[in-house]
Amino acid sequence: MSEKLQKVLARSGHGSRRELEAKIAAGRVSINGEVATLGERVDADAKVRIDGHEVTIKPPEDVICRVLMYHKPEGELCTRRDPEGRPTVYDKLPRMQGARWVAVGRLDVNTSGLLLFTTDGELANRLMHPGHEIEREYAVRVFGEVDDAMLRKLKKGVQLEDGPAAFKEIKRGGGEGMNQWFRVMLTEGRNREVRRLWESQGVQVSRLMRVRYGNIKLEQGLPQSGWGELSLTQINYLRELVGLPAETRSFVDPRQQETRQKRYSRARRMQAQKLEQNRKGSSGSKTSEPKQPAAAAKPKGKPRRQESRKDAFNEQQQERAGGRSSNRPSKVRGKGTGKATGKPSSRQGTQHQQTKQSGKARNQ
Repeated sequence: MSEKLQKVLARSGHGSRRELEAKIAAGRVSINGEVATLGERVDADAKVRIDGHEVTIKPPEDVICRVLMYHKPEGELCTRRDPEGRPTVYDKLPRMQGARWVAVGRLDVNTSGLLLFTTDGELANRLMHPGHEIEREYAVRVFGEVDDAMLRKLKKGVQLEDGPAAFKEIKRGGGEGMNQWFRVMLTEGRNREVRRLWESQGVQVSRLMRVRYGNIKLEQGLPQSGWGELSLTQINYLRELVGLPAETRSFVDPRQQETRQKRYSRARRMQAQKLEQNRKGSSGSKTSEPKQPAAAAKPKGKPRRQESRKDAFNEQQQERAGGRSSNRPSKVRGKGTGKATGKPSSRQGTQHQQTKQSGKARNQ
């Protein structure tokens, strides 16, 4: 039974249908040595090459649909190779033989959060198609004045460069002053649509994170640049959304799925404990007062005696400079006795008389 070439290649995991159609139109795909045309049908035993490399064509019964949930951090590109050598989301994904991961949409380099990958290019193409109106939910922090009139306008619709656009729903998420958080929902994935909607109202987006695609939510505890396989139930939910038949087999062992859930639960508990410790630590640091340094001990013995002599000498020098004599006679040791006499020496007496005479002269 023959099928369309782009559909067979997409199901075999060689890209999304849109990507493959572009390659076929550019003459990069051949069937049995001849350049293929868009819409051409192919049999299961045909030899197909893309860019000169033979690729595997798998019948439907041999294909197991896999879907990954990836936690994209800011700074990673949604491209397979970057000429500047910057990190890409594909660097962290598990390697496969005979198939490749196809991204379900994109997130720009400054946006983080949930990104889905699948081995089924047809599933990826249908999930991205705006005709299915699958909800995408984002947590967004904006900087600027936001009032109810602006929110009503964003829900009603505004005109962008590539056509009209609107949020399906907007919910306030907290914040103060000029920085506020919102939860917004779209049913399409145009380039930078969330940012452009806010910018149309003069408001700048400072943080943007996708938290949900359909009913697939970003799992708490999944670290940035981490990934996890979706269960068979989750995969069939996505397939049902876009009208594809349900899968009967899953690449994920149910026991591995249970182990992963336990690991995420443990990571969530540890994160909650760490936040609680930080909260207690910050509150404790606000109430506790810093310790005062101990008072310096007063010097004892010889150093104290030296200070008193120095103070007395300075006092005498100040008195002499001001033309005043001390009312207390200076103690002078008697010659050869080693005792203090308490009487001024002849030289000191002469100086005393001169000081008194100069003082009287000034008073006159």
